[in-house]
Amino acid sequence: MGAMNWAALNEVLSPWANPVTYAIPFFLLSIGVELAALKWLDHDDNVSGYMRKDAMASIWMGLGSLVSTIILKAAAFVVYILLYLYVAPWHLQMNTWWAWALAIVGVDFFYYWQHRFVHRARVGWAAHQAHHSSEYMNFATALRQKWNPWFDLFFWLPLPLLGVSPGAIYAAFGVNLIFQFFVHTELVGKLWAPVEFVFNTPSHHRVHHGSDQIYLDRNYAGILIVWDRLFGTFQVELERPKYGLTYKVETYNLIKLQYGHYADLWRDVRHAASWGDRVRYLFMPPGWEPARDGSSPDPEPAAAA
Repeated sequence: MGAMNWAALNEVLSPWANPVTYAIPFFLLSIGVELAALKWLDHDDNVSGYMRKDAMASIWMGLGSLVSTIILKAAAFVVYILLYLYVAPWHLQMNTWWAWALAIVGVDFFYYWQHRFVHRARVGWAAHQAHHSSEYMNFATALRQKWNPWFDLFFWLPLPLLGVSPGAIYAAFGVNLIFQFFVHTELVGKLWAPVEFVFNTPSHHRVHHGSDQIYLDRNYAGILIVWDRLFGTFQVELERPKYGLTYKVETYNLIKLQYGHYADLWRDVRHAASWGDRVRYLFMPPGWEPARDGSSPDPEPAAAA
């Protein structure tokens, strides 16, 4: 790919090229402010707050995700740069505000579909469920990230084909992650109606983390909630959600939290009666089971969270 592109790879992998690196002190400060507000300011007593073991598990999971993200970046960069250099019909010049706006909106659009996939296909859910495994909704929970983002790179393939450079894609994704950190809280109520209509907000994201039946598989947005409104997955917050998965998670073991569902999935695939059922176990929604009476399997079971 040439010396220039290897230099570009080094730049992409450098923590100093990632906006999230500069946001880490603000993440920690925000956690401190939230803890202080929970302790000393008036608020609704019916909030989940913090639990030390849970918060520490979230923070360690966040640190682990940094390693897996670097590995994914290195793998995806080769594919993205080849598409960008040799297939894209044009190259978007990232020296104007509107080019960066297009990159950020483009990343957010494909984030919606990636996020929807990992909720609705069990092989994706096996990785993503770790993020939903906490029964607490706070800024520490925002750091409870998956260590297995292997499906993510496929969803952003259209962007280098449209001429967005890999570096701009990763920078825009960093902006997306920073924005999402701040919607993980119960201490911010509903915002001004136009903001609630366009953007993902704490109210919208609380719905996403709810395990109540009405809230399952709703509000996949990263930055813009308009995607959910357009594609039929929007749900307004009606009452305080019950957070976490639809079953009790009684462990803070990081390996079990990250990989326990993979073991369950492998067991189901291994014991399936046919190859068709094996594929369906992988790509049907969480909770899918083969029909036991010879009829067609239900294509739309309730998701696991």
